[in-house]
Amino acid sequence: MKFDRALKPYLTLAGAIILIAVFAPWLTPFDPYEQNLSRALLPPNDVNLLGTDRYGRDVLSRVIVGSQTTLCASLLLLASIVTIGSVIGSIGGLIGGRLDVFLMRMSDVFLAFPQMVFAIAAAGALGGGLFNAALALALIGWTKYARLSRGLVLTLRSMPYINSARMSGASSTAILIDHVLPNIAGPILVTAALDLGTIIMELAGLSFLGLGAMPPTAEWGAMMNNGRSMLQTAPWTILSPGAAIFLTVATFNLLGDKLRDVLDPKNQ
Repeated sequence: MKFDRALKPYLTLAGAIILIAVFAPWLTPFDPYEQNLSRALLPPNDVNLLGTDRYGRDVLSRVIVGSQTTLCASLLLLASIVTIGSVIGSIGGLIGGRLDVFLMRMSDVFLAFPQMVFAIAAAGALGGGLFNAALALALIGWTKYARLSRGLVLTLRSMPYINSARMSGASSTAILIDHVLPNIAGPILVTAALDLGTIIMELAGLSFLGLGAMPPTAEWGAMMNNGRSMLQTAPWTILSPGAAIFLTVATFNLLGDKLRDVLDPKNQ
């Protein structure tokens, strides 16, 4: 009951955002890609609640559809780096030896670069686009989870049930799947929940720099990039997607913080 009460408001907010993203095509009052230059740069009004952009497209509709683009890309990226990093770190920690040294030195190479600087360089080299932006972030994002999972596995490796599994003839793969990954899932889940907001901002940042989603794709960072030159004359074109990013990131950060508090053994 404590778990449900503590997380309920945050799960409700996060669930509402995800539902908006899932059903975005059916929630938009207008076609988010339909251009009408006769209605360009209209301020918020009774018809277009958040106004229109330079091409006469409804900003509210583009913000709603942009939630699907941004969240789907962020969740897929997060799932990829969590899976890859956790498996690499767990294998290194469980097997040890030269393989562990090689994997950790490889992660050290990527950790030597500031994450966003590396992502900008990689996305630029790959040619831009939302997929390439996500790939650039994935190339360096897995290292955190590799380090985290390795540390957790080193703690678990000497546990009696791991030794019993080895003595019974279980393979390293079986031990990894049956005993290791289920026991490190909690801390990794908390880290992933806290990381989602960061990933949303990083993807939006790459799109804002012109290295992510390309026009006419409705994506929050790309929308801010499209409206940055009109901040003084048509501020709603950049403030609306900016507010969407702020609310989404804040929601998932609060959810991650509360999830960490709930799962912390000291609070049990």
